[in-house]
Amino acid sequence: MPTIVIDEDQCKGCQLCTNVCPKDLVKMAEHFNAKGYHPSTLTDPEEECTGCTLCALMCPDVAITVYR
Repeated sequence: MPTIVIDEDQCKGCQLCTNVCPKDLVKMAEHFNAKGYHPSTLTDPEEECTGCTLCALMCPDVAITVYR
């Protein structure tokens, strides 16, 4: 089962990862991170994540790591 780890303090809320997730598991959080942005967060990654790594590949801040 793939695991996605998002470093919320590294994220600047560009939303590129939310647009590419084929399962719509990545969304924007309602809280702010240390930089003052709404970071990306996961809905329920353990259930449906395929481990495609598209979210990590699209992240310009290298804030997402996918473990397969």
